Amino acid sequence: MSIVHRDDILPLEHPALPCQNYGTVITVSDLTLSFSNRILFKDVNLKFTPGNCYGLIGANGSGKSSFLKILSGELEPDKGDIILGAGTRMSVLSQDHFAFEEQRVLDTVIMGSKRLHAVGRERESLYAKVDFTEADGMRASELEAEYAELGGWEADAQAATLLAGLGTPEAFHEKLMRDVDEGVKVRALLAQALFGNPDILLLDEPTNGLDLASISWLEEFLIEFPNIVIVVSHDRHFLNAVCTHTCDIDFGQVRMYAGNYDFWFRINTILAQQQKDEKKRREEKVKDLKEFIHRFAANVSKSRQATSRKKILEKLEVDDYVPSSRRFPYVGFKPLREVGNVVLEIEGLTRSLEGRPVLSGFDLAVRPGEKIAFVGREHLAKTALFRILANEDTPDAGNFLWGQTISWSYFPRENARLFDSDMPLVSWLSQYSPTDDETFVRSFLGRMLFSGDEGLKPVRVLSGGERVRCLLARLMLSGANCLLLDEPTNHLDLEAIESLDEGLVDFPGVLLFASHDHEFVTSIANRIIEICPGGVIDRAMSFDDYLQDRKITELRDRYYHGHVAAEI
Repeated sequence: MSIVHRDDILPLEHPALPCQNYGTVITVSDLTLSFSNRILFKDVNLKFTPGNCYGLIGANGSGKSSFLKILSGELEPDKGDIILGAGTRMSVLSQDHFAFEEQRVLDTVIMGSKRLHAVGRERESLYAKVDFTEADGMRASELEAEYAELGGWEADAQAATLLAGLGTPEAFHEKLMRDVDEGVKVRALLAQALFGNPDILLLDEPTNGLDLASISWLEEFLIEFPNIVIVVSHDRHFLNAVCTHTCDIDFGQVRMYAGNYDFWFRINTILAQQQKDEKKRREEKVKDLKEFIHRFAANVSKSRQATSRKKILEKLEVDDYVPSSRRFPYVGFKPLREVGNVVLEIEGLTRSLEGRPVLSGFDLAVRPGEKIAFVGREHLAKTALFRILANEDTPDAGNFLWGQTISWSYFPRENARLFDSDMPLVSWLSQYSPTDDETFVRSFLGRMLFSGDEGLKPVRVLSGGERVRCLLARLMLSGANCLLLDEPTNHLDLEAIESLDEGLVDFPGVLLFASHDHEFVTSIANRIIEICPGGVIDRAMSFDDYLQDRKITELRDRYYHGHVAAEI
């Protein structure tokens, strides 16, 4: 395989400035990739064009990240070519959070433009010389001209703007990457990828580790981004907000469709239902699908995307779509007992971690029927609260009391310790079963897409997504009428997230959960709580109303004013 740079496409003159190379395209030609004798995709032919954002979806292990690595040149496929415009600048979200430990946070962002950073370093080293020669002066003059052309004088300001938009306080900008926490590192690497308006932007799970405000800012940034974006994400709201196209890895192919994830999902739901009904006439199928396509085109909310999608949707043929082969797990929670009038009372709960108070005099009264989403950037506070309520930690002060009718079950954010065993999966889940019947336990594993000999795998070798599905099976077996869920969608694929979402919407009990998934929170929560350094915001309303309420925004700003969160 080779990455071919075509000379008939004009090169980008200044890669650190807003891109003017609107002829840049990515052409994928006859691409094939296999792994361990299994073909992930074969003979893929696609074209990615400027002004569009392409969401790459597929089941876990289908090859989404591998496809991005092939586009970036990091991974060699079995065969095929990637054809780029000459002078094209491609930017890739780095997954190595420790690659820039000796760099300032601000410099890490500017390193997104390698040429600009190299010119800046050479320029600084020249001026630092004691024996500055005439030749050095001539070279310095050349570097000054190139530095200005590359936007060097605006680089610090642009980097600071990106960091601020992603929720990184200015106090962190001058620190070394080794001296900041994981949250700041995640944001610095994302800002690095966005820096300088690259021709092509490849993002693998860019919303991981971001709070909802930062995700919202990133959505707006990408909606206005004029060039090519290709993104892998399990955040449905994010994919729906930014994507003009969906690329589905399925059946050993990568098929490109117009529209965002929701459009793709609804089309597949219709096709799957019709596939089950052999009596459905083709004329009815065409009518149903075209009516949906027309409604979707009319309801696209973002103006830039509306124009692009509508043009493509008007040309869309029903036969362009193939129903997905992917399976959805079944998630359903059935409490063994109804919730009484008293659910949970919390008074003055206080907890410090590593010398920093994360909970300070926290009070909460939970009522029957409530599904409370804990949102915001204070992840330590949310996890500390759930661990205390689940009796896995002890508060420094304060107390809490569960109602007599309440039985709770807990989903921890960090769960690897629960799987530190060579115990077979069936035996592991049997620990939490009310019966010794293996068939009964296997039925719950089957709901989570573990079938046959998969139940005999040692739990130690399970992937992150498989561990989460095991924990969901444990929750279903518990019969609890109150669920404590700390970031339950982490590591899940889109199909599992859809199923969990539906299961929690139908859950008749009480729910306390933390999540950074906008769609997940929006569809489930009827009460929103945000723990800030200076106070707590607590509102019984929908999440969308919460985000749009100016008074809440002003209150949040006051609570954060003068406070710098240690965990972003």
